[in-house]
Amino acid sequence: MNRPRSTVTFPPCSCCDLSNSPQGTARSGSLLIAEGVEDHGASEKVIMENILPNGDFSEDLRLWHSNGCHVFVAVEGSGYHNGIKPHSGSKYAVVTHRTQSWQGLEQVLENIRVGTKYIVTAYVRVHGEFHEPVGVQATLKLESEGSPTNYHPVARILASQECWEKLEGSFELTTIPSRLVFYLEGPPAGVDLLIDSTAISCKKAESKTSSLIGGTTNIILNCDFSEGLHSWHPICCHAYVASQWSGFLDGIRGDSGENYAVVSKRTEPWQGLEQDITDRVSAGTVYAVSARVRVDGNIHGKAEVKATLRLQNPDGSTHYNSIGRVSASKEKWEKLEGSFSLTNMPKCVVFYLEGPPAGADLIIDSVTIARSEHKQTKEVKSPSRIETIIKNPQFEEGLSNWSGRGCNICRHEFTAYGNVKPVNGSYFASATGRVDSWNGIQQDITGRVQRKVSYEISSPVRIFGSANETEVRATLWVQEYGREQYLCISKNQASDKRWTHLNGKFLLHAPFSKVVLFIEGPPAGIDILVDGLVLSPARKLNAAPCPKIENVLYGANIMQNSACSRGLAGWSPMGSCRLSIHTESPHMLSSILKDPSNQQHISGRYILATNRTDVWMGPSQVITDKLKLHTTYRVSAWVRAGSGGHGRHHVNVCLGVDDQWVNGGQIEADGDQWYEIKGAFKLEKKPSKVIAYVQGPPPGVDIRVMGLQIYPVDRKARFEYLKDKSDKVRKRDIVLKFQGLDAANVFGSALRIQQTENSFAFGSCINRSNIENEDLADFFVKNFNWAVFENELKWYWTEAEQGKINYKDSDELLKFCQKHNKQVRGHCLFWEVEDSVQPWLRSLHGHHLMAAVQGRLQSLLSRYKGQFKHHDVNNEMLHGSFYQDRLGRDIRAHMFREAHKLDPSAVLFVNDYNVEDGCDSKSTPEKFVEQIVDLQERGAPVGGIGVQGHISHPVGDIICDSLDKLAILGLPIWITELDVSAENEHIRADDLEVCLRECFAHPAVEGVVLWGFWEMFMFRNHAHLVDADGTVNEAGKRYLALKQEWLTKTDGDIDRHGEFKFRGYHGSYTVEVATPSGKVTRSFVVDKENPVQVVTLNI
Repeated sequence: MNRPRSTVTFPPCSCCDLSNSPQGTARSGSLLIAEGVEDHGASEKVIMENILPNGDFSEDLRLWHSNGCHVFVAVEGSGYHNGIKPHSGSKYAVVTHRTQSWQGLEQVLENIRVGTKYIVTAYVRVHGEFHEPVGVQATLKLESEGSPTNYHPVARILASQECWEKLEGSFELTTIPSRLVFYLEGPPAGVDLLIDSTAISCKKAESKTSSLIGGTTNIILNCDFSEGLHSWHPICCHAYVASQWSGFLDGIRGDSGENYAVVSKRTEPWQGLEQDITDRVSAGTVYAVSARVRVDGNIHGKAEVKATLRLQNPDGSTHYNSIGRVSASKEKWEKLEGSFSLTNMPKCVVFYLEGPPAGADLIIDSVTIARSEHKQTKEVKSPSRIETIIKNPQFEEGLSNWSGRGCNICRHEFTAYGNVKPVNGSYFASATGRVDSWNGIQQDITGRVQRKVSYEISSPVRIFGSANETEVRATLWVQEYGREQYLCISKNQASDKRWTHLNGKFLLHAPFSKVVLFIEGPPAGIDILVDGLVLSPARKLNAAPCPKIENVLYGANIMQNSACSRGLAGWSPMGSCRLSIHTESPHMLSSILKDPSNQQHISGRYILATNRTDVWMGPSQVITDKLKLHTTYRVSAWVRAGSGGHGRHHVNVCLGVDDQWVNGGQIEADGDQWYEIKGAFKLEKKPSKVIAYVQGPPPGVDIRVMGLQIYPVDRKARFEYLKDKSDKVRKRDIVLKFQGLDAANVFGSALRIQQTENSFAFGSCINRSNIENEDLADFFVKNFNWAVFENELKWYWTEAEQGKINYKDSDELLKFCQKHNKQVRGHCLFWEVEDSVQPWLRSLHGHHLMAAVQGRLQSLLSRYKGQFKHHDVNNEMLHGSFYQDRLGRDIRAHMFREAHKLDPSAVLFVNDYNVEDGCDSKSTPEKFVEQIVDLQERGAPVGGIGVQGHISHPVGDIICDSLDKLAILGLPIWITELDVSAENEHIRADDLEVCLRECFAHPAVEGVVLWGFWEMFMFRNHAHLVDADGTVNEAGKRYLALKQEWLTKTDGDIDRHGEFKFRGYHGSYTVEVATPSGKVTRSFVVDKENPVQVVTLNI
C-alpha cells in the first residue's frame, strides 16, 4: 500500500543531505528542523533522556511496526543476518522484502512536548544487490484531523554493506499533531535495511529531586504525573494523565495530588505502565517500593495489582520478578508496598505496574522507589541463564507466561485431582479439555535459547482420565526462516497413579525466529498434569578416562563344564524346565567337526531342556564374578530344536543383567541339524547378578545346547592381520615415470608424494537442519566424501499428505552436496516396515496403492535422474512386508525394474539391519542372500548390498564372516548407516575402529557411511564422534587417525631410469619434484584395476 505524497518540496536541514531523496514532502508550521546538535556548557548540568522505548530491540519488536514489508530481530542465538554482527548489544532489526524505497520500520511517538528539541540517532547499514552506497533516512509522519498527512525528513546518511553508519539529526515541535510516527526508510526496493539501535533524546535541565521523609530520594522520575507521562511508557496499551483541569475519570479524585495516570485499552493482565530505572539503581542496595493504586472499568469486586521488575541480562535473557502486590477495587485507593535488592547489576532494569484482568483500567496516583534503611525483605537476583530459560517454572506466579496449546490450562494448589500432591513446591498445572494428542501446556522460549548450544529438560508429569499408561512427550516447535519443524525432546510412559519424569536434551542448529516448548502426547480427553519444568544449558561432564582392563585371560571360556564332561555340574534350569545330558550321534557332528577350531570344545555331549512352559526357560549359569567391565565377550553355541514343534524356531543366548535382558546372539533352528549362534556383549556398569541362559522356542518345544562358550576376545590382536589384509586389498605398486625437457636431468632429484584422498568412500548422513550449523557443516565437508539424507528423501517426508509433494529440503541438501563435490546415496524410495509408512498411504489398497507407488517412482526419479549415485529401493525388506502383503510378491522386484528404467545410471541397493553381528534371526547373512537371489530371479537389477551397521558389540571375525557370506553374490557391499554406542568414548573409539578396519580390509566393501557424527543428532545415544559444543571426542579422533593412516605419504629420489617406485593406497595423489629448474608439482590417480600401475608424468 503506497502512502500519499505531497508535491511541495521541503528544504533539508544542514546536518543531512536530502538532495537525492526521491520523496517530496509538505511542510507545516508544527515542525522546525534543527540546525544540528549543539554542545552544552559545563556550567549547565544536562540530563539526556531517550523517549523512544525498545530502541535497541532488546524486547524484540515491541512497539515497532513494519511499513508494508517484513521485519525480524536478528540475535546471536538464532543467527545473525548473513553473518553481520551488531554494532552494539546483541540484537538488531532487519527490514526485508521491501518493494518500495519508503518501506521501513516505524513507531508511534508519545509524550512529545512542544518547544523541546529532540536529538535523533540511529546506527544503520544495508544489505542486498547494489554497488554504491544508498541513502537511509529518518522521517516523521504528522497526522492531524481535518488536515493532510505531512512527512518531514529528520536526517539522512549514505549507508553501505561494509560497516554500520551513524545517522544523526534533530527536530522540535511547535504544535502537537493528533498522531506522530517516527520511521526509518530510504534504500531502493529489494535492499534490506538493518537497524542496530535508535534513540530520540531530549535535553533539559536536571529536574529537582523529590525529597521524602528522612531525607531519602525518590528515584522515580515524574512520580506524581505532574509532567504528564514524561518518563513513563504504556506497555502495549493506552495511557493518559487525568487532572483537575482536564477532568477526572468518573469523578475519581487524586489521592495525593492533582494528577493520576489512567492505563486503559488493556487486552492482557501484564499490560500497564513502566519506567526504566537502570541508571538510578545499584547492586547491593535495598529499595522500598510504594504506590497508590485503584482500578476502574468493567470489573466487579477486587483485582490484583502488581509491581514488577523486568531485568534484561547481558546475555540477552530477560527475567521478571514480582516485588509487591495488593488487592485493589473501584471504591478507594490502596497502597501497594514491597522491596527489592539486586545482587548483581543487569543490563537494563525496568519497573512497571500490571495485574488487573483484561478490560479493566489501572489507575496510578503516585509511585515511590527509595533507598530503604530497613533490613532487606526480598532479594531479587539478576539471574543466570540457567534460571531464566523457563519463566515461572513452578507456577508460583499462577499461569503467568504459560498458555494452552489448543486446550485449557489450570493451576492447582497443594492437592487436586483426587488428592494428587505436587512433587515439588505447592503447585502443579493441568491441561484439560484436550481434543487432540498435540494439545497441552506450552511456553514461548524465543530469545532465551540459542542455536549451537545444548539444553536439557526435566519435568514431572502424570495423566488423569485413563487407567492405562500412555505416552507423554516434551516437544519443541521451531519456526525457522522458511520452514518449521517439531523436535521430540523426551518421551515417557505416564500413569494416573504416580509422577514420572520427562528428561531429555536438544540442540538447535539452524537460525530460527520462534521456539515454543510444549507437553503433549496422550489421546484426546485425557488431562496432562505437569509439576514444573526446568530447562537449562546441558551440563558438560568431563569425559571418563580410558578404563583399565587388567588380568583378562583372552580366549578362556568362562562357562563352567561347557563340554558337560561332569554331567550337569554348574548348570541349572531357568524356571521349571528339566535338564538332562545326552550324546549326539557322530553323523550329526560331522559338519561341525570339519572346522578344526571346533574340535577342541565339541565333545558330542549336549544339554536337553524339556518340560518348557514358557519361552524363557532353558539351561543357565550364574557368571557374575567372572565378568570384567568394558571387556568384549564372544558368545558361541551350537543349538538344535527338539521334539514338540515343527519348522524353525528362534533360539538365542541371553544374559539377565540385574533386571535387564541382553542379547548374546540369535538364530533360527529346527531339529534337522545343529546351528551355530554367534554373538557378543560387554558391560559398562557393574551388575549385582548376571545369568547366562539359552531360550527362545515356544512352550512345549525342547532345546538342545552344545558347547556354549563365553570368552573375552582381544579385538586389537586382529589388527595386524587386518593391516596386512588391507595392504593387499587397498594398495598397489606404482611406478612413476618422468619425461619432458628436464627428464634427462632428474636422476637423483628429490621428490615428495602425498595422497590427498583415498578412493574408499567415507560418508555420513546429514539433514536439512543440521547443515545450518557452520561447525557441523565444516566437519562434514572436510572429513567425508559421500552423503546420505537422514529423512528428507523418504516418502513420508516428501509427501506427508497425499498430493502435497515437497522436495524443498531434499533440493537444498542436494545443492549443498553438489556445491562441495560430495557424492550422494538416495535413501530411500520405499520403506517396507509398516510403522514407517504414512497414514494416508496405509489407507490405500489394490490399484490405488499401486498407482501411488508408480507416482512415487515417477516423481522422484524423474526429478533427480542422474544426481544420486545409489538408491535404496525398498528399505528393510527382511523386517517388513507392507507392500508385498498388499500388492503381491513381485512388487519388490517391480520397484527395482521400474527404478532402473527411470534412472539407469543409479546403482540400486537392498538395505537392512542386524545382518552383520549375529543378533537377529530375521536378518542373517543367509537370509539376506536368499532374498537377493529371489529378487534377481524375478529380474530385479540389484546392484549393491546395503548393510546398515547399527552395531552394539562388534567382534571382527563375526563381522568378517557375515561379509564373506554376502560377498559370494559378487555385488559391492556398502555399510550404509554405521554407528556404535558406548557411554565411555574410549570404548566407543575401540568399537568404531574394529568396524572400520574390518570393512576397509574386506575386498567386497566399497564404502562406509556413518549414520551421523554430531551429539544429539544421532540415531542412538552415546554414538557421536563430535560433542555438541564441537569438541572432537576420542571416537572422532580415532576416525580421523584411521583416515590419516589410510593415506600414503612417501619421499625419495628419482633413479637413473627416470623412475620412482612405491606402494600406495588407491586414490588421488600429488607429487612434488625438485628439478634443476625448480620445484614441479603434478597430480595423478591410482586406480585398483591392475597389480602394478605405471604413471607417466611430464615435468
